[in-house]
Amino acid sequence: MSRYVPARYYVSFGIVALALAGFSAWLGVSWSPALFPAAMFFLTAALLLSLAARPIISVHDQHIEIGKQIIPWQDIRRVDRTGWISPLAVKLTLFDEETVWLVYPGEVDACKHLLRTLRQMASCAKIDGIPYRQYWGEMLGAQEARRLASPRYRVLRPEDEEEVERLYFLLKTVGHIGPTGPESRNSSRQNSGDER
Repeated sequence: MSRYVPARYYVSFGIVALALAGFSAWLGVSWSPALFPAAMFFLTAALLLSLAARPIISVHDQHIEIGKQIIPWQDIRRVDRTGWISPLAVKLTLFDEETVWLVYPGEVDACKHLLRTLRQMASCAKIDGIPYRQYWGEMLGAQEARRLASPRYRVLRPEDEEEVERLYFLLKTVGHIGPTGPESRNSSRQNSGDER
C-alpha cells in the first residue's frame, strides 16, 4: 500500500497569502486600489488551503482510495492526464461513464510516481486514449515472444570460416600445435632454463 499525502508547503503558502490579503485589505481602508490585490491574495489563499485539505490517496493492489471513495482498478476504463503535474489532475472514467477527478497536491516527484502507478495498475483502462497493452509496449503476447528465435550474427566471412574449419581439422588430426622435432624440444628446454 502507498499513501499520498498533500505537500505541507500548500498550507504555508496559503497562510502567507492570507496574511498578505489582510495587509492589503488594511491598506485598502485608506487607499482603495489596494483592495484589488487583497481580493486576489484572498482567492489565492482559499485555493491553496483547499488544495492542502484534499483527502489522502491510498493505492492498494485491488483498488485506490481517494478519501473515503474506493474505486476498484477493474472499474477504471480511462486514465486521462491534464497538463497539470503539480498539483496533479487526472480524469478517471469508470465503467458506467462516471467521471472522477483525482487531484493530488503533492511534490513533483510524488505526483509523477502517482501518475505512473495509476497508469500501471489500471490494466483495463485506456491511457490517454491508447489501449493499456499498446501504451506499455506489450504488443506481442508471451507465446509469440517465445517463438521468435534470437538472431544469429556473422562474425567471420564465409572464406574465413572455411579457413578456421580447415585449421581446426588439421589440429585435430595432428593432436598438437607447432613442430615436434628435436629442435623444438631443445628450444623449449632453453626457454625453461632462461626462465630460471
